[in-house]
Amino acid sequence: MANLNGFNAHEVEPSTEFEPLPAGKYLAAITESEQKPTKSGDGSYLQLTFQILEGPHKGRQVWARLNLHNPSPTAVQIARGELSAICRAVGVMTPRDSVDLHNLPILISVKQKKREDNGELTNEIKGYEPKTAAPAVGQPQQAPTTSNTPPWKR
Repeated sequence: MANLNGFNAHEVEPSTEFEPLPAGKYLAAITESEQKPTKSGDGSYLQLTFQILEGPHKGRQVWARLNLHNPSPTAVQIARGELSAICRAVGVMTPRDSVDLHNLPILISVKQKKREDNGELTNEIKGYEPKTAAPAVGQPQQAPTTSNTPPWKR
């Protein structure tokens, strides 16, 4: 059992179900990091929690898992490349600890994908850039229009 110290649900708005973030680029920061063992127990991954900093999805969280210690050399190579991209985007080239990457603005590219276990949509981070890399930060990026109509006539 856990003591809830007089919690009163009348005083707190209930949580609602979150839909996955729309695909796009978002200004975010790593707010938490933790080394966790893999399900099989033969390795570990670094779980990074990114919090969206601007726009209509401010405060939402997205996670990345980097398989830095894994029997698969390919998994480790992918994770090290992703960590390198994160380090370059936040300007910390030789972090001693994952906390060195916390609370630094970074532009993340978020995609949606179907989960294999239940078919529901979930988010996945597909890229990292310095915060100055894109306009309209904090909102999904729209594909450019290829119309020949001048902008003032659209």
